[in-house]
Order: sequence, then C-alpha cells, then structure tokens
Amino acid sequence: MSLDTSGPNATMSSLIRFLTVMALGVTALACSAVIHAQAQAESSPPIAVPADTAASPESAATAPPTTDVPAANPAAPLPARPDVIDNVLVSGEQPGPSLWKVSKDDHVLWILGTWGPLPKRITWRSRTVAAVIEQSQEIISEVNVEADIGFFKALTLIPAALAVRKNPDGATLAELLPPDLHARWLVQKEKYLGRDKGIERFRPIVAAGELFSKAIAKSGLTYDDMVWPTVRKLAKQNKIKITTPTIELNIEKPRAALKKMAKIPLEDLKCFEATITRLETDMYYMSARANAWAVGDLQTLRNLPYPDLFMTCGSAVFQAPILENVGLQDLPDRFLGAWLDAAEKALAQNASTFAVLSIPELNAKDGRLERLRAKGYKVEVPLE
Repeated sequence: MSLDTSGPNATMSSLIRFLTVMALGVTALACSAVIHAQAQAESSPPIAVPADTAASPESAATAPPTTDVPAANPAAPLPARPDVIDNVLVSGEQPGPSLWKVSKDDHVLWILGTWGPLPKRITWRSRTVAAVIEQSQEIISEVNVEADIGFFKALTLIPAALAVRKNPDGATLAELLPPDLHARWLVQKEKYLGRDKGIERFRPIVAAGELFSKAIAKSGLTYDDMVWPTVRKLAKQNKIKITTPTIELNIEKPRAALKKMAKIPLEDLKCFEATITRLETDMYYMSARANAWAVGDLQTLRNLPYPDLFMTCGSAVFQAPILENVGLQDLPDRFLGAWLDAAEKALAQNASTFAVLSIPELNAKDGRLERLRAKGYKVEVPLE
C-alpha cells in the first residue's frame, strides 16, 4: 500500500488514507487538517521564466535570468489589516506564478511553487508551465511512502487509529487547556463547528485540525490540488516520464504502536494555540495570499508573511517518543533525501526537468533549494 503525497489518493477514500498513514506510525494524527492541509496547501512558487504571456518552449528555455530575492520571514508581523470584513476572491482561469530555476552547466530544473489554500472557484492554466513541460525530459513528483501492509489489514486498524484521536484517559479540552485559551476556542468553535460536543474529547492538535478545516471550507478557499492533475495530463500528452521518489516503511506490530500512542499525551498545545491565533488574525490575509498566487503576484506573497502552522504542529508529532520507538523520527529527513537524490539524478541526465514544491519548502532555510545551492547548483528566484 502506498501513500501518494502529491495529491488526492485515487484508490481509496481520504478517511482510509489518513487512517492508513496513522497505522503506519507516520502519525496517528495525520487526520488532523492542520498537518495534512498545511503540507499540501501552503504549496510552491514559480519558474524563472517571464510571466504568462505568449510563452513557448523556446521562450521558456531562453528566459532572461532571475535574481536571488530574500524570502519573506514567516515570523515577521503582518501589515495593518484594511478595514474590511472580507477579501473578494478571484475566480475563473488564472495563470499562477512564474518559476524558480535550479541549474548547473546547461542542465535546468524548473520548479513551480504552489500555495494553499487557494480560491475555490479558480482554474489553474499556465502556458509557461505547459511550454516547460513540453520541452522537458522528466517530471519529479513529491515523495511517495510505501509500506508492507495490505488494504484489508489497514481496515482492521481503523478502530485503533480512531482511538488515537482522543485524549488519553478521556480528558476534555476544558480540562487540558488554559481557561483563556479554551474561551478563545469556544468562540471559534461556535463560528465554524457549531454545537459539536464530541470534539471536546479530541486531542488539541486533532480538534485544531477539524476547526481549521471547517473554517477553510466556509471561507471560499480550498486545499484541493489544482496543479498536479494538470501536470499529469500535460505529461501524458507529451509522453514525459514522471519520477516518484519512494520511501519504504516496515512497521512491526502497527496495532500495538497505535494502542500505545493512544495512551501517550502530545506536546500539542502550541499547535492548538497557533491555530486559534491564525483563525482570529489571518483569515483576511489568507484570502489575500490565495489571490496573489492565483494571479502570479509574488511580490504580494513576499510582503504578506504567513504563520507556519506546519512546522509548529508537525514538531508536536515528529518529536513524539513513540515515533522513535518504531523508527520513524527521521521521516522528514528521509523525505528530503529521497527528493534531493531524484532531483540531482535528473539534473545530471536531463537538459530540462520540471518539479512542483511548496513555497514554504522553497523558502526553508535548510530546505531543498538551500541544499542544492550548497552543492554548487545555481538557484534563481523570480522577481515578479
């Protein structure tokens, strides 16, 4: 069984997919939208090619070089919010941003940066990306996780996986949260979840994920993948190979691991509070960033720093002692290594390669682009 991290799983429902991830021990909290949504959503930026005008394979290949531009600081304060209630979301066909460029000698890796959430009513169409894919020899997808666990065995793990969502010993959020934080939770819960009493027994990180997911659904935004379906279609039309880096997992006794995790508390209050704060302060800017990505306005994206929930909430999971016991505490590093190996191999073999990464990953201080830069590759950031 495999987990395709590049887009929705086409072989089973999302529920089974998340529970299977939990069963693998990647985290019993993968059902949390805070982790899943942030990982898929706050996706990647652009190509060092001119904006989407009348791009052609030739113009994409000979585009003028871009200049390195400092990335926005996720911790920087947001600018003063305009005195409006809602941000009007764009709709219809939109080009998205330009591309990042990684090169050595005459070999180039073009990277489309995606973002999330995005306006629900847009359709992504990029002639620049279509031209780059047409001239490329290979496309690199996100990393895939494969595990030696059958589909029906995964189904038997569902009860244990569901149990992990709840607090150990039946504790409620009111018992676990500081009074002021619980009061803030109740305000957002009433706004987006209504009178859902069952969620009060969920772990803070899971409850935060459910709340965040509902808030996005009601905001006119979506974390649905708008990029990869089109990329796959273009690859098929042009007979371009898609390479999927793969990590193999061998989890012994997944049921026992899940039962153990159900009894262990997590250090997830920071994740919970960060999620509440984002819903209180960032909904307007979330829409503004979504619009900016859709129309290819990278400067606005750079001027609107974002709260990095994925790092805050991901650390609560990947620092859990249970992951070390099952040999999964180094999973983020393995993801990074698998992708970098595929990228370097493609750069060595191909004149042109195409990939998709998230903007937070592209901006990460010790992320994939910085690792490639340290190995002598030239990294160019689009100016637009």
